[in-house]
Amino acid sequence: MSGTPETTDGKEITQKMDAFRARCHEAGLKVTPQRMAVYRALMETDEHPSAEMVFRQVRRVHPSISLDTVNRTLLTLSEIGAAFIVEGSGDAKRFDANLGNHQHFRCVRCRRIVDFHYEPFDRIAVPENLTGGFTVLRTTVCVEGLCDRCRLQES
Repeated sequence: MSGTPETTDGKEITQKMDAFRARCHEAGLKVTPQRMAVYRALMETDEHPSAEMVFRQVRRVHPSISLDTVNRTLLTLSEIGAAFIVEGSGDAKRFDANLGNHQHFRCVRCRRIVDFHYEPFDRIAVPENLTGGFTVLRTTVCVEGLCDRCRLQES
């Protein structure tokens, strides 16, 4: 997978991997080489990959890993709060290891998902009729349209 974030250096990767190990221990999960490889592949890209995309990457290092193992691992990462599922694409689930405040732009043509951050979206008020009977864990914003690449193709 290409798309390695420019800000991710060796020290930052090491810190994130150490934090992931700690998160696994807190959740009572074994820290396996396969689990670490799946997390690393997800963390090192900004492409919001599907399980299939992560599988192709991890299989280079762990040739015997199955797509089912990668998919289950990605779902586990979501359950323990180490990654998010980018909802609502209508396609295969896409995953995101960026836990910081941000929003997504999704291209309706090529399905590319791009992170952006607009601070006012961080403070979206949850309607009172939801806060009374529900526990809101997270709010997300996804903007849809044509990405820069697809727009250029139209010109």
